Amino acid sequence: MTTDSRTGSGRRSLATLICGALAAGGLAAAGASALEPEAASASSHREAPLISGTPQFDNTDLYAFVSPDKPDTTTIIANWIPFEEPAGGPNFFTFAEDAQYDIHIDNNGDAQGELLFRYTFRTHVKNEKTFLYNTGPVTGLDDPDLNVTQTYDIEMLKLKDQHAVSRTKIADDVPVAPSNVGKASMPDYDTLRKQAVHELAGGATTFAGQADDPFFLDLRVFDLLYGGNLSEVGNDTLKGYNVNSVALQVPTHLITESAEQPVVGIWSTTQRKNAEGHFVQVSRLGSPLVNEVVNPVGDKDAFNASAPWDDARFLKNVTEPELPKLIEAIYKIPAPKGPRDDLVDVFLKGVEGLNQPPHVRPSEMLRLNTSIAPAAKPKRLGVLDGDTAGFPNGRRLTDDVVDAALQVVEGELVGAKNDLGDAVDENDKKFGASFPYLANPTEGSRGPLAKGVDSGNDVRSQLGDALRPAGAGGADDTTLIAASAGAGAGGLLLIGVALMWWRRMRRRAY
Repeated sequence: MTTDSRTGSGRRSLATLICGALAAGGLAAAGASALEPEAASASSHREAPLISGTPQFDNTDLYAFVSPDKPDTTTIIANWIPFEEPAGGPNFFTFAEDAQYDIHIDNNGDAQGELLFRYTFRTHVKNEKTFLYNTGPVTGLDDPDLNVTQTYDIEMLKLKDQHAVSRTKIADDVPVAPSNVGKASMPDYDTLRKQAVHELAGGATTFAGQADDPFFLDLRVFDLLYGGNLSEVGNDTLKGYNVNSVALQVPTHLITESAEQPVVGIWSTTQRKNAEGHFVQVSRLGSPLVNEVVNPVGDKDAFNASAPWDDARFLKNVTEPELPKLIEAIYKIPAPKGPRDDLVDVFLKGVEGLNQPPHVRPSEMLRLNTSIAPAAKPKRLGVLDGDTAGFPNGRRLTDDVVDAALQVVEGELVGAKNDLGDAVDENDKKFGASFPYLANPTEGSRGPLAKGVDSGNDVRSQLGDALRPAGAGGADDTTLIAASAGAGAGGLLLIGVALMWWRRMRRRAY
């Protein structure tokens, strides 16, 4: 159809977010959660009607990969709170205290979790008589000028048929990396990030805090699939936005069934405490973009309340996907013939011989073969480009899941070779070489200075002059202060007149 993208030339940038279909695994499911959650309502970026109104509980992305610098460990990253504007104070971005942020591990392919890591958070305020997030430059997580802080606990639950058989607290009162207010408030944010990385007993490492949103893609797919004529592609819509991240690096032997069965399935959920005091699942995420693009509006809230073992409920969303039909209608690219069993095999079971566990029960989650060594030079299209350490064998931060998924949804595996993509091939920030690998969040002070703020007598010095006390300057200062006083007196006079008019009107009969 077009030149092969694996050579890097001639890529056809068809709106892809669309690709969301990617997950095709996107079938969806009916109801349960961490340990048999109650059916609820309400995962990607604002993907479902109910969860879009409660961003603290909205799980945006999930990543799982063999750690490149510690290949005997597996790293799992889950993100929450989409579209965090860096300058969004004074109430910056915190994890919810009435939530359970859960990471589930299925290590035998039965679509149920055998292991669960649960993060819960607490907020601490030093001075409630100020509106400030920080009252001065912050040089460490224990700095008294950091007014609003959070800490968290991690509980590890071992499960049998979704009932806990043991509970172990593996982290207690660990500090969270704060929101990056700005360069004046946090002159060395990298130090704060490093202080939030915490080693646990048994060889695990944890991190929680703000990070640059690692997902890169063009979200303008929703404007009639990139404008209906591919005029809207190539813009990383998430550039400059942050998320709240949880990262956990664990010895691989802790999460696998055995050395002979190294494939694990991973998904994340959020449970929120309801008015009766019970926790109810409101968000769920495995493969990217499933609920955003694969599921129709009528199924989105149900998917967020569901569990993998019930995913057959919405199998039709995968075997008869809407996306290829839309592409055909708008761009005249023929949709592959259904039913799409190729999508079921790849996204709901895992790739046979790569990351498909024995006796697998089809269900939507990330599947990772932990015995596959990290690639020396990762390829952004992962398995499609011969890199078996990448998506859909887990998901690395650098994997271009939009392009890979779109190409598969459009029939790459059934003979319809294509080179589709959204023309966004990498994140705007470089990822780290060590845990937690995420790029630091964009600071609130980023961006150009205001017009006129680049030379001697700019608006900053003018503001400083205006605030100088009487007598500190010459005639210009006196004039400015007098004008300000006159304006204030005029304002008081107007208020007085208005009050007199209001009292007189109250005595009128109509």
